[in-house]
Amino acid sequence: MTIILASASPRRRELLTQVGCKFIAITSTLIEDNTQKLPPHELAILQAKDKALDVFSNVQQNDVVIGADTIVVLDGRVYGKPVDERDARRMLTELAGREHEVITGIAVVTAKQVWTDFGITTVRMRDSKSEQIEAYLATGEPMDKAGAYAIQGVGALMVESITGCYANVVGLPLNKLSDLLLKAGVTLL
Repeated sequence: MTIILASASPRRRELLTQVGCKFIAITSTLIEDNTQKLPPHELAILQAKDKALDVFSNVQQNDVVIGADTIVVLDGRVYGKPVDERDARRMLTELAGREHEVITGIAVVTAKQVWTDFGITTVRMRDSKSEQIEAYLATGEPMDKAGAYAIQGVGALMVESITGCYANVVGLPLNKLSDLLLKAGVTLL
């Protein structure tokens, strides 16, 4: 049995490595679609499951595949990864000084079953001025992050506080993932 992370995210890889999980990473070819008319947590779960199933279709039947999808939600509106710098600027401006939710859907797929769950963390952003937003955009960091910021990077300077799981904001709620993996017969601790 091999544990496979269906993600290209270096942050998710770092989180799994941090807890001593032995795994390989295979990137899913699935294109995320945040326009689907679903409640945000269901959207994140669906996309995590679809990524995991996509990768599982190309691995051994005794492998365990982990899928994840992180979205940012403000006033019911889903923020995925920005399409360009202008989109990132818009997201950061709209999030500034406000509280939003970071939702990460997770899925664990085996030949016998699919288990899913999600984590929600509330994040309050600092009331950043346009100069601060422009300086952050200049780092390039916002471009491949849901909500256009990375709490584990320079984006931490944009965050005032969080309530909930920090790892969830980074992209993988480890506590919930551990529970799902246990159901699949994999123990992290």
